[in-house]
Amino acid sequence: MATADKTLDCKGLNCPLPVLQTKKAMDELSSGQTLEMLSTDPGSKNDITAWTKRTGNELIETVEDGGVFKFYIKKA
Repeated sequence: MATADKTLDCKGLNCPLPVLQTKKAMDELSSGQTLEMLSTDPGSKNDITAWTKRTGNELIETVEDGGVFKFYIKKA
């Protein structure tokens, strides 16, 4: 499993909040650092995938654990 420099808890939030919060958290990271984002919104899977493609950040890993999605995103 990937390791993260920072964890962002978006559990209970619905689209588009997880992506907006992720963008804000990524802005605070340095290039090469990794963010772990936790979400319970199934839609965030597509949203985060599309967002990382659009922004050039790298989606390293997506893990689903008991209804919680864990996204590991490396800052470009």
